[in-house]
Amino acid sequence: MNRAGTETMLMNIYRNVDHEKVQFDFISYNKEESHYDREIKKLGGRIIQLNKTNSIIEIYNAIKKYGPYQAIHSHTLFHCGIANIAGFLAGVKVRIAHAHTTQDDSDQWVKKVYIACMRKMILKASTDLLSCSEQAGGYLYGEPNLKRTRYTYFPNVIDYIELLVKPHQQVNEFKMKYGLGNSLVIGHVGRFMEAKNHPFLLSVMKAIVEKDPAAKLLLVGDGDSKKQMEDMSTQLGIKENVIFAGVREDMATMFHSMDIFVFPSTYEGLGLVLLEAQASGLPCIVSEAIQPEADLNMNLFTKLSLSESPEAWADKILERAGYKEKNINKIINSFELHHYSINKGITKLLTIYRGKQGGHYEKTFNHLL
Repeated sequence: MNRAGTETMLMNIYRNVDHEKVQFDFISYNKEESHYDREIKKLGGRIIQLNKTNSIIEIYNAIKKYGPYQAIHSHTLFHCGIANIAGFLAGVKVRIAHAHTTQDDSDQWVKKVYIACMRKMILKASTDLLSCSEQAGGYLYGEPNLKRTRYTYFPNVIDYIELLVKPHQQVNEFKMKYGLGNSLVIGHVGRFMEAKNHPFLLSVMKAIVEKDPAAKLLLVGDGDSKKQMEDMSTQLGIKENVIFAGVREDMATMFHSMDIFVFPSTYEGLGLVLLEAQASGLPCIVSEAIQPEADLNMNLFTKLSLSESPEAWADKILERAGYKEKNINKIINSFELHHYSINKGITKLLTIYRGKQGGHYEKTFNHLL
């Protein structure tokens, strides 16, 4: 439960449910404290730490020990099959698989066999199939299975209201601290991992600096390749132009410190941070890998191919920078129209948690995520 797209979406939901009627527990395979752990516990949830990520028995025992549960909601790609088989054996009535990405980093034949087997397990053991985009659903469940009645498109809901208004004092203090001044600020939020394509982003930034030496790249996030990217910024001669801000709580300040948002991912399920960027009114330059569901149709989205040169990306960023959407009502209407509001998401999810028979849920029941 570190800060990332899926985890943030879950916390957006968890913070806003009625905790007297609904409670979440979270299975974790991380022995160290994660970013959201303390908040989860404060809200009444439990962190259940397990050792074997592929053990049906371990998950089964956890369900029996900490349950009973009304629902098990799995977000772990093809491992959802393991989790929902365990849920079936433990007698959990509602077993949800949730797709969040369009591919992973391996194309070895062993992985292909694993995918075929696990997909069958997911389809066999799950009562509900959710996805944040049609392509993500097709990858996890197989395209033909999106026509099943138990498949549901579930938008990556966010609490966008807190991002609408610029926190002027905090933004000014942040810019002063990092020497941003009136510089053009190109923003990116994402874990330092291969899919986020940070090396390409740094190459784009080098091309921007050649045209605008005062420009800054604000990188928010952490991850395994962060040190490598810091070294690369030095090698490219743009170290002074790149700010590695780490994991932040003040995301409204981060987004409103930016003039444009750049997201050159090689693959994505959706890209929740793109919703946050649009809630802040930011124009977004994104790769062709970004799903169409992420575009809120406010003329803030520009797609470029990763086959285009860093210089071409730089030119488009400089062209679009600063064209922010300042009409708050327009942003609100767009989020509501596309069903990304937190209240609509919670209503939809609780209906699924109640099971296909509908009806009222009991005064208190738990959900395992």
